[in-house]
Amino acid sequence: MKNVGIPLRREEIETALLSEELVNYFELSDALDKLCALGHLKLENGAYSVSPSGAELAEMLQNELPRSVRESAVNAVLMAQQYKRKQAQHKAFVTSAKDGWRVTCTIEDLGETVFSFELYLPDELTANAVKEKFIAEGDSIFRCMLGLLTGNKQMLSDFLSE
Repeated sequence: MKNVGIPLRREEIETALLSEELVNYFELSDALDKLCALGHLKLENGAYSVSPSGAELAEMLQNELPRSVRESAVNAVLMAQQYKRKQAQHKAFVTSAKDGWRVTCTIEDLGETVFSFELYLPDELTANAVKEKFIAEGDSIFRCMLGLLTGNKQMLSDFLSE
């Protein structure tokens, strides 16, 4: 958290560290509570930040963790923050439909919908997977669809070579 430099919400920390399998949920929850109780973390407005004593402790313990673990943790937090930003722009909703599920996906920019589509899927698990993939990769999906609809083979080629 010290290296990220901005306060993080609990769900951002959980998403980052649990997705990289760096800790389990109960250890993480316990550690956050203890670090707050000891004054190493501050919880304000739903976000955790490192206190001066926490920064000092992090500095002392910095070499105790392997570099790869430290880098994985920082990268995971940055990816979680990027996902949150995309979630604000790439919106996806799953709703129940007759004999299945509907996923409505939109990309908004400056308050306007610039891209929107709906998919019907047979089960909720697949619908939620599509929702998460759209939030994470909506820009690429938009670029691919635009390339297909405009016949822009270069746009498709660029997408496929990524």
